[in-house]
Amino acid sequence: MRLAAFDEMLPEVSGLRKPYSAYDRWLKEQDPARLTEKMQDAERVFRKTGITFAVYGEQEASERLIPFDIVPRIISGNEWRRLTQGIEQRVQALNAFLDDIYHRQEILRAGRVPKELIARNEAFLPEMIGVRPPAGVYTHIIGVDIVRISENEFYVLEDNARTPSGVSYMLENRETMMQLFPELFQQIKVRPVENYPQLLRQSLAAVRPQSTKGTPTIAVLTPGSYNSAYFEHAFLADQMGVQLVEGQDLRVVDGHVAMRTTEGYKQIDVLYRRVDDSFLDPLTFRPDSALGVPGIMDVYRAGNITIANAPGTGIADDKAIYSYMPEIVEFYTGRKAILGNIPTWRCSEPDSLKYVLEHLDELVIKEVHGSGGYGMLVGPAATKKECQDFSRKLQAKPSNYIAQPTLALSTCPILTEKGLSPRHVDLRPYVLVSDRIQIVPGGLTRVALKEGSLVVNSSQGGGTKDTWVLDD
Repeated sequence: MRLAAFDEMLPEVSGLRKPYSAYDRWLKEQDPARLTEKMQDAERVFRKTGITFAVYGEQEASERLIPFDIVPRIISGNEWRRLTQGIEQRVQALNAFLDDIYHRQEILRAGRVPKELIARNEAFLPEMIGVRPPAGVYTHIIGVDIVRISENEFYVLEDNARTPSGVSYMLENRETMMQLFPELFQQIKVRPVENYPQLLRQSLAAVRPQSTKGTPTIAVLTPGSYNSAYFEHAFLADQMGVQLVEGQDLRVVDGHVAMRTTEGYKQIDVLYRRVDDSFLDPLTFRPDSALGVPGIMDVYRAGNITIANAPGTGIADDKAIYSYMPEIVEFYTGRKAILGNIPTWRCSEPDSLKYVLEHLDELVIKEVHGSGGYGMLVGPAATKKECQDFSRKLQAKPSNYIAQPTLALSTCPILTEKGLSPRHVDLRPYVLVSDRIQIVPGGLTRVALKEGSLVVNSSQGGGTKDTWVLDD
């Protein structure tokens, strides 16, 4: 089954879209052999830089080079302004929701979100009840996944409020494009993204604990070199000019978290953690965890360290909660959501489950806590046996799944051996929250490199593109 998709560069109905006009003029002047050469150059750059990701559960080499396409995705300034308004509104609502859920729970009392959806949710941390993070910010770094289905229709696919990854690819994609095609950036005014690490550091510093004296000490906490996103952890620490630490480098000293240095232990004020909640503190969560810091939650509750993102933020990007986002946005902002949700069936509800089971071959089924494209079924692309197997999973644990219609995601061209060819894309803009909200112009465009595929995740064979927001 093939869905008719809106092509962002060359729609069938209207022809070449204006944001691509200058790029198209340049492209027509290029020798195809030179472009193929540039694709190979890009691969060499990525290999030399070590831009890889790990694929779990596979026997072959775990490290892979992330595929990169040299045809940029181009967004006009007007389109970007509309998107940022919707993203800002959504991020404000997410932070208000988290504060409410861990304090007064007014949205539950108002019946806008079912109590059982929170109480029985493994992403909800009772340990965070009554705890308010420094500066009142829960989600300091958010990745909002957005899909487009027509000229003016954008939808939020999901909210990544725990430890969103991929920003290093956004930065490396831009740097690589500027190396390969410097003349393009002289001809076309593209808004910069390369100041993201400085913005991230400033944003983290702005949410330091009240007790911090002088310039706050910031560190990035990584699970270690075997983690799939380790390249990014090391990259961001280096770009921000802060320490990259593991749990074994940290300990609690005099009511603060401190890191080991050549001159003894030094207090940390802000910890950008890339470790999941359950591994953060073996005294509070999983006792077998060697990745976290024993006692860090006591320090956190005392207000002596900022953890970004805050523990317990996973409840905000749970896919069952996602289905209530229109209500959540309206409840906390007093306005209808600017960016819509994709219609969602909650399989925990008997009527929804019945519908989903009867239409498996038409829908996309996802685990409520899933990520990376794992544990999902794309009905139109699945075999009869895969649908039957998934049906059994659904019936065994319906509350573990949601379902959505199979959307015709917009396409952008990629460079193939035969020339340009359309492929489905999504977009992950990165949002920084402190005393203000900052959105880097563009974000990470993920592209399904396999023709007809709707799965853009790199772990499932997808690649990335540079995303240009025009300065118009």
